[in-house]
Amino acid sequence: MSTHDYLLLFTNFGKVYRIKGYRVPQASRIAKGIPVVNLLNLDKEEKVKAMSAVSTDSTNAFFVFSTKEGLVKRVAVSEFESIRQTGKIAISLRDGDELIAVKQTTGDDEIIIAGANGKAVRFNENDVRPMGRNAAGVRGFNVDGSEVIGMTTDKEGDYILAVTQGGYGKKSALEDYRLTNRGAKGVKTINITEKNGLLVSMRAVTGNEELLIVTDEGIVIRISLKNVGTYGRNTQGVKLIQLGEGHSVSSVAVIPVDETDDLQETEEPKA
Repeated sequence: MSTHDYLLLFTNFGKVYRIKGYRVPQASRIAKGIPVVNLLNLDKEEKVKAMSAVSTDSTNAFFVFSTKEGLVKRVAVSEFESIRQTGKIAISLRDGDELIAVKQTTGDDEIIIAGANGKAVRFNENDVRPMGRNAAGVRGFNVDGSEVIGMTTDKEGDYILAVTQGGYGKKSALEDYRLTNRGAKGVKTINITEKNGLLVSMRAVTGNEELLIVTDEGIVIRISLKNVGTYGRNTQGVKLIQLGEGHSVSSVAVIPVDETDDLQETEEPKA
C-alpha cells in the first residue's frame, strides 16, 4: 500500500477500523513493529483477523466476509468510506461466531471457503446479494460440525494450497473444484487423517511463491512452493515440516516471489 491509501482492519468481533497509510510506521522486515493496540482502540479479546488496503484507483467494488460458522456477506467498498476512530460494525455476528476472513472482490469473483474438516466450497460471489454493514449474512458453507479456517478467490492463483495441523500439505488445481451454489458442504480439498491432522490453512497460489510455516512452539521454516507437489483433492499431501511430539502447525503465510530476495537478505548466516 502507499502512504495515501487507507488501511482497513477487520477484527474477530466483526468490527472494522480505518487508518491512513502514513500512520503505519515504516520499518525494515526484521523490525518488531509496534503493537496494534497503539493504532486502534481494540476491546479486550478483540484481535485483527484481516487487513485490506483501499486506494482511490482500485477497481474492486466489494468486500466479501466469511465467519467461523460458514456465513458470508458482500458489502460495497463505499460503505467503508467513513469510519470513526472507535470502529464500526462490518458484520453482525451470532453468539459464538467470529469473523475469519475478508477479501476485496471485483463483483464477479469466485469464492472458495474451506473448513477444518478438509472440505471446500466454490461459488460465484453473485450468489450473495450486496447487503448493508449491519446485516448478518447468509449461508456460504455448510460447516457440517466443523468450522471455517480460510477463504480465497479465483483471482489469487490457479492452485489451492492446503496445509494441515500435522505439517502436511499439497497443491491441487483450482479447476478440480467444481463451481456449486453457496451453502453446500463442499468437496474434499485434502484427505484428513489421524496422521496429518485437521486443515489449518487454505490459500489460492500461483505455485512459485515462498511458504512460511509457523508452529505452536515458535519454530519457523521457509520453503518454495515449487517444491510442494501437486496432487488430487482426495490425497493427504506430503510432510512439509517435521514437528516435535505433541506440537502442531499454528499459522501459514504465503510470500510473493518478488519479496523473497528481501527475506534472504535478513537471514542470519549459518554457523
